[in-house]
Amino acid sequence: MQRRILPGFGLSLGYALAYLGLIVLLPLAALAWKASGIGLAGLLHLLASPRTLAALRLSFGGALLAASVNVVAGLLVAWVLVRYRFPGRRLFDALIDLPFALPTAVAGIALTTLYAPNGWLGGWLATLGIKVAYTPLGVLLAMVFVGFPFVVRTLQPVLESLERDVEEAAESLGARRWQTFLRVILPLLLPTLLTGFALALARAVGEYGSVIFIAGNIPLRSEIAPLLIVQKLEQFDYAGAAALGVVMLLASFVLLLAITLLQRWSTRWTEPAR
Repeated sequence: MQRRILPGFGLSLGYALAYLGLIVLLPLAALAWKASGIGLAGLLHLLASPRTLAALRLSFGGALLAASVNVVAGLLVAWVLVRYRFPGRRLFDALIDLPFALPTAVAGIALTTLYAPNGWLGGWLATLGIKVAYTPLGVLLAMVFVGFPFVVRTLQPVLESLERDVEEAAESLGARRWQTFLRVILPLLLPTLLTGFALALARAVGEYGSVIFIAGNIPLRSEIAPLLIVQKLEQFDYAGAAALGVVMLLASFVLLLAITLLQRWSTRWTEPAR
C-alpha cells in the first residue's frame, strides 16, 4: 500500500476548495454583488466617462509597457548575475529584492524626491526638457520599479539550470553569439519570459502606493484607475467603486488568460528543441 505524505484525497481536496473559496472566490463574489447595485446603465455611464477611460488606458497601457521594459532589462540583469562573477555581485543580487521589501508609499516618495523638478535627477532632466514626475512617464517609472524583481527572480533559476552543451554545440557548428542566443537560448527561455511578463503586468496594474506620489494624479493625464476607486470610496459610492474594480478584474483576467495560452503554445513549440 502506497503511503501518502498528506491526508487522503477527499480531505485534502475539501480543505483546498474551502480555503480557495474563503480567500479568493468569496471576496470576488461580494465585489460582483456590490457592483450589481449600479445597474447596467450606470456601468455603461461609468465606462463612457472620459476620466474613467483615461485612467484605465493609463493603468493597463502603462502596465503593458512597464512589463515589456522589465522583460528586456530583467533578462539582461538575470543573465549577468548567473553567467558572470564580479565584486559586489551578492550585494547587487540582494538589491533586486528591494522593491519586494520596501513599502510602496516609501518607494513612491523616494521616486518623487529623486525625479521631481527640484530633485537630484529631475532637475538635470528638466534642463534637457524631460519631465518625469507628475506625468505618465513617472507612472511608467514606478510600475517598472515594482515589477522588475518578478522578471529577474523568475528567470534566474531557469538560466542556472540551462546546460552549456547546447551553446557549445552551436558554437562548434559556426554559429555566432547572437545566433546562439536567438535560436538556441531564447526559445528555451520564452515560456519563463512570459511568466515573468505576466507577474510584472499583474503587479503594475494593481499598483497604488508607489504610483500616486509620482503621478501627481492629474485627471485625464496622470490619474490611474485604482485612485478612481479610492476616490469613489471616499465619496461613499461603493457600488461605483466595486463596478470599476470588476472592470479592472475582468480586463486583468483576459490579459492573463491570453498570456497563459501564449505560454502554453510557446512551451509546446519549444519542446522539440529540448
